[in-house]
Amino acid sequence: MLAPDFDKTGGLVPAIVQDAESKEVLMLAYMDRQAWEKTNSTGVAHFYSRSRDKIWQKGESSGNVQQVEAVRLDCDADTVLLQVRQVGGAACHTGYRSCFHREITPEGTTICSEKIFDPKEVYS
Repeated sequence: MLAPDFDKTGGLVPAIVQDAESKEVLMLAYMDRQAWEKTNSTGVAHFYSRSRDKIWQKGESSGNVQQVEAVRLDCDADTVLLQVRQVGGAACHTGYRSCFHREITPEGTTICSEKIFDPKEVYS
């Protein structure tokens, strides 16, 4: 099976997560070989946390799981695109649908994504 070139990237590859239906970009995370294998064997998105130095399943704390519909690799095999069904509605740990919830314009910054939950209540 084709896989990312983890050796070329020092063991971690960026993983762009996109809503399979709407094509909205939900988040960017990182995968190591173990997260890649767990994602492919379970059909649920797993990532490598650089801050916690461990593998984590998206939604393990919040319940906002990402069910993988399709997996793509870029031409250099050093970036993954996961197309997912976002269960629970929020991809961002701050409670928004997308991690890219702030739009910067010449007039200033606006929120452009729906807030689904209050992180203080979920991660208490």
